[in-house]
Amino acid sequence: MKKVIAIDPGNKKCGLLLADIDDAIAIDGKISINSSVINLINHWREEHSVELILLGNGTTSQYWYSELHSARIDPVKLVDERMTTLRARERYLEIFPPKSFMQFIPKGLILTPKNIDVVVSLILIEDYFKIKLEWSKSIDFRIWI
Repeated sequence: MKKVIAIDPGNKKCGLLLADIDDAIAIDGKISINSSVINLINHWREEHSVELILLGNGTTSQYWYSELHSARIDPVKLVDERMTTLRARERYLEIFPPKSFMQFIPKGLILTPKNIDVVVSLILIEDYFKIKLEWSKSIDFRIWI
C-alpha cells in the first residue's frame, strides 16, 4: 500500500491529508497550527509507511520545504496548487453532500466550513496521482494543536 501525505501550507496553519493511493482512500486529515505540523507528520510516519510528501507550491512553501528537509522528512515533492482553494468548496460538497432539506438549496448558497485546508490537501493528491479519493469518515475541521 502506497501511503502519501499532502500539505497545503499556510501562514498560521496547514491542511494535511494522509492517503492510501493503492486503495484510493483518505486515511486521515487534519488542520494543524504551524508549530505542530512536523509532529503530526512524524506521528503519521510512525503509524504508516509513508513513501512521499506532496507540498503545495503556494504560500510559505519554500519555508516548509526547508523545515521538512531540516527534520529529515523526505522525499518531498512540490506540486502546483493553483485554484485548489476555490475547488475545495465544490469537492467538499461532493464528499459530504447536503442532507435533508439542504439538498434542495443551490450549492452556491450552502456554507462550507471555514477551514477547508484539508480538502485542498486531498485535491493536491488527486491531481498529482490523477485519482479520486474516497473519504469514509467525517473531517474534523478544528485546528489540531
